[in-house]
Amino acid sequence: MIKELKTNLGKVIIGCPDAIDKIIVGALSGGHILLEDVPGTGKTTLAKALAISFSGNFKRIQFTPDLLPTDITGVTVYDMKTEQFKVRFGPVFSNFLLADEINRGTPKTQSALLEAMSEQKVTIDGVSYKIEDPFMVIATENPIEFEGTFPLPEAQLDRFIMKFSVGYPDREMEKRILLTKKEIFPINSLKPVSDINELIRLRNDVKKVFVHPEIAGYIVDIVRATRNHRELYLGASPRASLFLMRVSQAWAFYSGRKFVLPDDVKKSVKDVLNHRIMLKADAKLRGIKVDEVLDDIVKGVKVPVIDSYAEEGAE
Repeated sequence: MIKELKTNLGKVIIGCPDAIDKIIVGALSGGHILLEDVPGTGKTTLAKALAISFSGNFKRIQFTPDLLPTDITGVTVYDMKTEQFKVRFGPVFSNFLLADEINRGTPKTQSALLEAMSEQKVTIDGVSYKIEDPFMVIATENPIEFEGTFPLPEAQLDRFIMKFSVGYPDREMEKRILLTKKEIFPINSLKPVSDINELIRLRNDVKKVFVHPEIAGYIVDIVRATRNHRELYLGASPRASLFLMRVSQAWAFYSGRKFVLPDDVKKSVKDVLNHRIMLKADAKLRGIKVDEVLDDIVKGVKVPVIDSYAEEGAE
């Protein structure tokens, strides 16, 4: 099924296999995704294609400075016919929510998503309403434009399990995109390959992927190293450790294994931690990049050597 899902997404996202792998892993891990890239790279199409592939309810919110929190969560209105108040639910009540250009919304509007992302519920006029499983927010932002934008606060960034870019295709793939979409957009004819109940089952299977205590210690050591690195002002939180473990489990499951390898952890580090750490001011002036710091951390943490964790995982 995962192979079919990857093939399905590849029909509309051409030349970016890494982004397809990561969006599927993000969906399997049960978290929310932040896509940061320039316009026109297929961020919105990728999110919509994922929703279609799982037959999920898809909603899209275009964030603008005049967007109100109630435009996201919903509002109570008075029905003149029944002479009663009723709730008009907002787009957050969906399986897949695309928060397009989320950094163009005001902080008050951005925070309207915080409760939904962390607790999977929304409070409307003092009454809490649960958002049904599965619920996944896929937010996008443009890293180039700063005018008229409001950077996401650390508390909200921490709710995204992964942050990555789609990237540009190479010349041949971009040429293929032109020829493929010359007459029709493939997204319009995309068919489901599964349903949301299957996604829930897959997420539960991911949680059962075996994590050896030594691998858990390896994850903790990497996260703790971010709190003491000479170039960092802010390190990652314990939530980052949990998310790093979950994404590592998802990569193992995606690769057809029932146990996590150190390579799964290494593969997950940048996407899970790059938005959770902050460089010192002088490090920025010297041109130091977050990914360079994470590479340095991974190189400096001892990799566990375990002979029997595959067998333990199978048990």
